[in-house]
Amino acid sequence: MQNTKLLLTSLTFVGLLALAGCSFPGVYKIDIQQGNVVTQDMIDQLRPGMTRRQVRFIMGNPLIQDTFNTNRWDYLYSLQPGGGQRQQERMSVFFNESDQLVSLSGDFMPGVSKDQEILGGSGDTTVSPAGEGQPTPQPEEKPAKPGSVEESIQREIDTIETTPVPTPAPLETSPQ
Repeated sequence: MQNTKLLLTSLTFVGLLALAGCSFPGVYKIDIQQGNVVTQDMIDQLRPGMTRRQVRFIMGNPLIQDTFNTNRWDYLYSLQPGGGQRQQERMSVFFNESDQLVSLSGDFMPGVSKDQEILGGSGDTTVSPAGEGQPTPQPEEKPAKPGSVEESIQREIDTIETTPVPTPAPLETSPQ
């Protein structure tokens, strides 16, 4: 009788510990990602007048293609860090009747990086054509110190001779 009572008490105690372990604060919880990952670089590559194929090449397949409005593609992305709040980003791409990109709407805007927006930096990413304005100065490379490892690597690179890749002869295509 004493052994049965001790066994029942210990099993109850182990069960309670196992149940408490389910919500233990040190338990690892995975990050859950869903949808299309959209980056600022992708948005910066989009230009008005692009075809649907070009947009699909840059952005990937849309998560939602509305059957009632075929000129709109929606890209949704949500991330829920383990145990954290869910974050969601949305991007909509609009086309005209001739299947050309006309506008964007959503959480990303061309030329404005979220990092720059948060840090308060300039979001100006306009590109001027060649020959316009002043050329940007290139940082000067300091020569390697004589006898250093960097200098020996550079010397090896400078003495490498290129070898042409042999091209195989074409196979005969005539039937026999």
